[in-house]
Amino acid sequence: MYPNIEPYHRGFLKVSDVHTLYYEEIGARKGIPIVLLHGGPGGGVNPYYRRLFDPQKYRAILFDQRGSGQSTPFACIDQNDTSSLVEDIERLRRHLNIDKWIVMGGSWGSTLAIAYAITYTERVAALLLRGIFLAQQYEIDWLYGSKGAARIFPQAYKRFQNHIPKEEQSHLIAAYHRRLNHKKPNIYRKAAYEWNLWENSIAMLIPDSPRPFDPNSDKGLAIARIESHYFCNESFLPYDGYLLEEAQSKLQQIPTHIVNGRYDIVCPPQTAVLLHNVLPRSSLRIVKDAGHSTFETGIARSLITQLSIWNENLFS
Repeated sequence: MYPNIEPYHRGFLKVSDVHTLYYEEIGARKGIPIVLLHGGPGGGVNPYYRRLFDPQKYRAILFDQRGSGQSTPFACIDQNDTSSLVEDIERLRRHLNIDKWIVMGGSWGSTLAIAYAITYTERVAALLLRGIFLAQQYEIDWLYGSKGAARIFPQAYKRFQNHIPKEEQSHLIAAYHRRLNHKKPNIYRKAAYEWNLWENSIAMLIPDSPRPFDPNSDKGLAIARIESHYFCNESFLPYDGYLLEEAQSKLQQIPTHIVNGRYDIVCPPQTAVLLHNVLPRSSLRIVKDAGHSTFETGIARSLITQLSIWNENLFS
């Protein structure tokens, strides 16, 4: 990991009559441009991500997607869908006067990176993807249903499930979505806490304390509300399997490196392998001692190593 550095530029970009995005630039002003797409949706940028980039080589752009982090309005799901997020990335590229850039994303960030790349292929120099999620129904069922991750973490799932009355548990995401959009803070805060607690409980091979934040705060509201909004709406994609099909058709010539933890319970390696198999210019690294989180040593090391390789070869 590189030492933490402060951005040399911070800014806000108005992208609609509702939404304004926060963004920051770090590293070398004339370095190789790379944009990092955070997870969730709704996760926001973590300052830790700055440490993934060689500050002498890369000009890294980090930004908070609609409703996330420091973007405004906070936790807003109005005008918040996948095609809008794709257009936001392109607006940011034009705003920063960048011709082509590496697009990097993990988890939902990998979803969005692929969606952007199939729409603006000519603007993508390479793809660096981690914890692959293609927003297919089986992936949603695995994560939130009773027959996937729930069987590996049954106690954590039971708590997640039991926050919802039994008569609503057959449609768990929709039940959470209703509560996450309730007018009463005590209702949506409790739902946000339980949603985050479930995801945090399964994110790492060796979990930290899963308590995500003060349950009386709004800290985890954005990711819970926005995730449930997307997952109740098929992630606003045309059909199930759309991203894999379009990637196979349009991303044949894009250099792509895929990193996935062997024990990733959130996004199991199966999807990473499926993507790798349809992209002839892709390479795949399965990290044997990691789960889902970028913060795990093996995942971070693999991402940094690939950026070093590209700096020496792809852009020399």
